[in-house]
Amino acid sequence: MSNRLAGERSPYLLQHANNPVDWYPWGDEAFEKARREQKPIFLSIGYSTCHWCHVMEHESFEDAAIAAVLNREFVPIKVDREERPDLDRVYMTFVQATTGAGGWPMSVWLTPDLKPFFGGTYFPPASRWGRPGFIDVLTQLAAGWTKDPSSILASADDMIDKLRDATGAAGGGLDRAPVAGRGAIDIGVKAFIDAFDRRYGGFGGAPKFPRPSELLFLLDAYALAGDQQARHAAQETLRAMAIGGVRDHVGGGFHRYSVDAGWRVPHFEKMLYDQAQLVLAYLGGAQVSGDVFYRVIAEDTLDYVLAELTSPDGAFFSAEDADSPPGAAQAAMIGPGAGDGHGKREGAFYVWAAGEIDALFGADAPIVRRRFGIEADGNAPSDPQGEFRGLNIPYIAQDIEDIAARTGRTVDDVMRVLGTARQVLYDARAERPRPHLDDKVITAWNGLMIAAFARAARALVDSPNRRRWRDAAAQAASAIEQNLWRPGTRTLLRRYRDGESAIPGFCEDYACLIWGLLELVQATGDARWLAWAQTLQARQTELFFDPRDGGWFSTTGDDPTVLLRLKEDYDGAEPSAASVTVRNLLTFAHLTGDQTHRAAAERALERYGSEIGRVARVMPLMLGNLAVWHGPSTEIVIVGDRADARTIALEREVATRHLPFAVVLPVVPGAAQAGLAAVLPWLAAMAPLAGAPAAYVCSGFTCQAPTSSPEELGRLLDLSTSPPRIILG
Repeated sequence: MSNRLAGERSPYLLQHANNPVDWYPWGDEAFEKARREQKPIFLSIGYSTCHWCHVMEHESFEDAAIAAVLNREFVPIKVDREERPDLDRVYMTFVQATTGAGGWPMSVWLTPDLKPFFGGTYFPPASRWGRPGFIDVLTQLAAGWTKDPSSILASADDMIDKLRDATGAAGGGLDRAPVAGRGAIDIGVKAFIDAFDRRYGGFGGAPKFPRPSELLFLLDAYALAGDQQARHAAQETLRAMAIGGVRDHVGGGFHRYSVDAGWRVPHFEKMLYDQAQLVLAYLGGAQVSGDVFYRVIAEDTLDYVLAELTSPDGAFFSAEDADSPPGAAQAAMIGPGAGDGHGKREGAFYVWAAGEIDALFGADAPIVRRRFGIEADGNAPSDPQGEFRGLNIPYIAQDIEDIAARTGRTVDDVMRVLGTARQVLYDARAERPRPHLDDKVITAWNGLMIAAFARAARALVDSPNRRRWRDAAAQAASAIEQNLWRPGTRTLLRRYRDGESAIPGFCEDYACLIWGLLELVQATGDARWLAWAQTLQARQTELFFDPRDGGWFSTTGDDPTVLLRLKEDYDGAEPSAASVTVRNLLTFAHLTGDQTHRAAAERALERYGSEIGRVARVMPLMLGNLAVWHGPSTEIVIVGDRADARTIALEREVATRHLPFAVVLPVVPGAAQAGLAAVLPWLAAMAPLAGAPAAYVCSGFTCQAPTSSPEELGRLLDLSTSPPRIILG
């Protein structure tokens, strides 16, 4: 029998709609029941592609005895963290403060007035692995509430007050300090170099997350000062991830993170926000190195998103699950092992038995096995749950010359086999049950993906897919505008699914969408996207900017059920709204000359003062903004027909450089230029040279003489934007 979640749109909530737990969605009905019956609330927060959320559901929430205790002693509430990051942040702050750790599923017990008094993450049904059993926790908390609720209420009040003070939600602010100098960037780079894993790439040990904001900072630091160590660490990490098992070598795209230090064994869910940010990082890697390897990885990731995460109207879906039922060949050999309790196993869609490779490729199997590290007994160097016994996670194990030497085949033979192997594997894998697709559309994540497609369209000038990527970005932006923007009230919504648009947008939704639109106008020259971005920026400032202390709140503060109004500074799996917004404001200042944008960015950077370099691992993208702040502000305009080979030659010259300090505008003479000039008047007088496409390189809207020569454009760019060289000793 279904519970109240059956009427929700969230895929995560719908997964729990048939639990025996009498779940409520977050809302007044649940709160009123808790107050009326004076019961504590059990709040469970997760998301639909979360492996351990699935495990806890099967072990505990589908268990009739555990459900009976939950229903009798508590008011159970389910929340999708991807729909409600505001609630997730508040209660994760509590869990981390009281346990020293966090993650999902998040389990928190609240008073009827929503204040937390106990929390954790995954609980097994009975005590094991050093974790208390869920049923024991429920029983003890229920007894404690019955015996002495006043002590629990007082403790919860005290905890919220402490959290409010610790997070700055009580106000009071930070002292203003001058924006940090360039030395802070050097300190930040050193923090990453000290943590750099010279053997495997990445920073620190296992588990390793592909945190693109770190790599983008290092690339920006290289662009500012020519720091070769920063460039090397970024490039080697990008290469290690791309050849490791954390990347899907059959279908493209990246998994969430690696459980081992060598990027070999991933947690297999695929998130849209990872794909978007990694594309941006690989494009930067291609630009600073000129190495086609990074470009290919970026293109392959975009192909995956178009194939698997794109809705019919062009918007982008959220994620693919880590778990799925094993295929017939795997099921015959796996035997009993860990899973989520529904016949699904972590990574089942993505892993291979050696016998499957042999059957698919026959005499060519040794080539494929060597290329992808396929071993008879399996190849997982780390398998804490015992899910990959006898199975293989593809990674790039040997290069083509080595394979040829070891198999006695020619290099041409090896290339011929590998040239078709991926499609053979893809077709065979397509016969397996696919992982669950979370098909909700999240505004912030779509903004990131729009930025990635648009950046690719202007960075990879010679790709035959350039127009396709530009169109994909524009179609997604149009879908968001149609489904999630209410121009009459200037309201942006966060989530669209199954015909329903819901949840007022958070600061990150505005910030990331603006980022995408600013990249889109630089890819298309379409004034429509710039005008919408300006409207969104004004609205974001109204709703979220803190004029007293600087920075941006994550929420509007209008919802009384969100107990803390927080500012998010941490650039984690997703960049913080503050970091994205500062970059947007600097771009607006470059485009429009409106110094109020730069002043707002300055006020935000002043919040951190000279100490920002010491917290580079916490806010790398914000530190990248500092590099942009100190960089040579440059405007590059290319005027000409987009299809003209001479225009493309000028665009190519720009695209070979990583220029985080520059804005690049394509201008097509005629109606398109008139539309842009209506928003950016300084473009009005720019024209081709004697009928030939022309490039203008400007700083502070003071321009060098225009040129139609790619070589001369390159010289001007080198003079305007190239960093001094630092020679490694």
